[in-house]
Amino acid sequence: MRLARFRHDGRVRTGVVEGDHVLPFEGDPGMLEIIDGSAEQRTAGPVPLDDVKLMAPLQPRTLRDFVAFEEHVEGVRRSIDGSSGVPEAWYDAPTFYFTNPHRVYGPDDDIPFPARSVDRDFELEVAVIAGPEQSIFGYTILNDWSARDLQRREMQVSLGPAKGKDFASTLGPWIVTADELDPYHEEGFLDLWCTAQVNGVEVGRDLLSNMGWTFETLIAYAARDSRVMAGDVLGSGTVGNGGCLAELWGRNGKQDPPPLRDGDVVTLTVDGIGSLTNRVVTGPQTGDLPPVRRRDQAQARAERQH
Repeated sequence: MRLARFRHDGRVRTGVVEGDHVLPFEGDPGMLEIIDGSAEQRTAGPVPLDDVKLMAPLQPRTLRDFVAFEEHVEGVRRSIDGSSGVPEAWYDAPTFYFTNPHRVYGPDDDIPFPARSVDRDFELEVAVIAGPEQSIFGYTILNDWSARDLQRREMQVSLGPAKGKDFASTLGPWIVTADELDPYHEEGFLDLWCTAQVNGVEVGRDLLSNMGWTFETLIAYAARDSRVMAGDVLGSGTVGNGGCLAELWGRNGKQDPPPLRDGDVVTLTVDGIGSLTNRVVTGPQTGDLPPVRRRDQAQARAERQH
């Protein structure tokens, strides 16, 4: 099934997408109720997709983003800090960070980048939606938008990314349940072509099966010494071969293609799932921070001894 969350006649609803229609669920259950199995799933009459506004298919409980593509790591690392190759630690386990579940956008939404950022980028990913008992409920497309100049600066502190990432993520256009993609499985991986276009021009293309770890492994590792709940979203990380601009900048030694600008339209397409389109805009201006309090460390130690 393809499960969508949408606005229609002033109501936010969920339903099953079939062709060019959506069949709303009776009683308007939330997507998390559908995922954890607590909602009945009786559908009402069809509504044309042209008459609804698709939204992000769910508001995730948490949003983890992995970095499971070796080629992406190599290219972006060179772009961000000038390093070459892939860190040995990458091969030990599937690394991830938590990003902001409260800034999730949906199909055709404008994406407000921080006004202070000029090195604006997209990231083409597939996200898995966890079901009960760490199962796989389904998949959707994830665009992990990135302000590379902010990211480059803040990660010099060996922590992050933070403000270079937490302003926006896009999910959509719907959730494709896991059974729908069973025919694409090859030795545990999903053999799906993923493409990225900017203003109608293709800039990246890769196979999802080039991941270093399966989605099952990502969920299992996230749950190690921790907890993964139904409705948690876990991103694959950015595909290689142009899954983001920064990878190409690192390989080309210059910003070619150029960073995203206001009005640029980014479309991500994944076989078996669909397409996700958004337009880039500039968010509101922000004020300057107060200056940091600098302290002489020797003096501070002396003061603690008295």
